[in-house]
Amino acid sequence: MTSTPANDVWLPIAADEIEGLPEGLDYRFWDGGPDYPADPAHCAFYVVPYMKGPEVAARPLKGMDAVRVVQTLSAGIDHVEPGLGLLPAGVQLCNAKGVHEASTAELALTLVLASLRGFPAFAEGQEKEEWRSGFYPALADKSVLVVGYGSIGAAIEDRLEPFECARVVRVARSARTTGRGPVHAIGELPRLLPEADVVILSTPLNASTQGLVDAGFLAAMRDGALLVNVARGGVVDTSALLAELESGRLRAALDVTDPEPLPVGHPLWHAPHVLITPHVGGSTSAFLPRAKRLLAGQLTRFAAGEPVGNLVLTTS
Repeated sequence: MTSTPANDVWLPIAADEIEGLPEGLDYRFWDGGPDYPADPAHCAFYVVPYMKGPEVAARPLKGMDAVRVVQTLSAGIDHVEPGLGLLPAGVQLCNAKGVHEASTAELALTLVLASLRGFPAFAEGQEKEEWRSGFYPALADKSVLVVGYGSIGAAIEDRLEPFECARVVRVARSARTTGRGPVHAIGELPRLLPEADVVILSTPLNASTQGLVDAGFLAAMRDGALLVNVARGGVVDTSALLAELESGRLRAALDVTDPEPLPVGHPLWHAPHVLITPHVGGSTSAFLPRAKRLLAGQLTRFAAGEPVGNLVLTTS
């Protein structure tokens, strides 16, 4: 099919692998490689390659003079934001709400349970053929604070419900009421942190959350509390967290770090009472089916001239 100006769709998944794509658009496969599949000036709908970093995400933007929609396959948009100034006004930026909730919430619960129940020590004991029996903390009867109560935060609470927690406290940018109860404003954290046994971070990374978990935040957490980060590494001040871990006062389970990937020799690797996974919250078998459904739905609406979903912002 011959390309027509501003009719191309750049996809990081081959078009023939996605059911339900509308006709009338020219699909180009690009997963972040050095060569572009076509002239960026002809791209109308750009799907950002998944987990390729900000340099790859932003590289073609300066040539996309006629693009109308930029679609991420991640819940966060922080890797795209540095390149938004390269775009013309009126471009719609959409995220992947609905794709990562199940997987990220699964991992959040996995990190909580593995850390509380001592699984890192058990794995080490198995390697050394040591039988490390004893009593370990349970999630039951614990107070859990979820910081970042969007769709992922709500999915985390869904999975906390069967575990008989003493309570789940919700925090978001601004206060509101849900069917489950109140969502507290982020300004209430100094009052809420001392009451939590487990603090789960699921907030987006932006100017207001960069370094949110600083020395003051951590100092407000009760002794022995567990910090779980499935948000972005930049939400946490790594130096401040290291100080608390090395003192033995707090514990942490981290799917994301700052810097990331965590370099060889970084002290966080071997800090006491920390469990680290390599940013795998969304990269599971659940990702592709949900991502394909999202893209088919978004492109069907786009081809029909209907509003796209998951709109985060429009460039100006």
